[in-house]
Amino acid sequence: MGSGKTTVGKQLAKRTRMDFVDSDHMIEDRCGVSIATIFDIEGEDGFRKRETKMLAELCERSGVVLATGGGAITSEENRILLRKGFVVYLKTSIETQLARTQKNQNRPLLENVDAESKLTELMEERGDLYEQEADLVVMSGDRVVSKVVEEIMEALEK
Repeated sequence: MGSGKTTVGKQLAKRTRMDFVDSDHMIEDRCGVSIATIFDIEGEDGFRKRETKMLAELCERSGVVLATGGGAITSEENRILLRKGFVVYLKTSIETQLARTQKNQNRPLLENVDAESKLTELMEERGDLYEQEADLVVMSGDRVVSKVVEEIMEALEK
């Protein structure tokens, strides 16, 4: 959350002449409501089922740069799906995540909680999975997007 997946993903897609797809946006488009609304109505479990179904569909496509929600990695089924492609983990600090997410109201996991504590908890739960599943780990943080994209391009060319 707040690592720059959408920003970096769009630039990477442009450089590789691929389509950019954000799985969360696809879920919202298909459902006609926001992720926050899905969380309110179906809870996190309901959202995660929709997420897995969407990832199964999207991972069958070729020629796409796919940005997933931060929690997608927690499902073994999702991890198996993601292994079909080249997985990049955009690693960033909690401080950067806080700065990037504080103005966005469409973050259901950060509603009515201490955001820093929640982001720290999520990183403790997910960090090892991100590292384990990634073909490439890139520090995104406060770096210029073009430099992050260039690092990914170099890895893809190898």
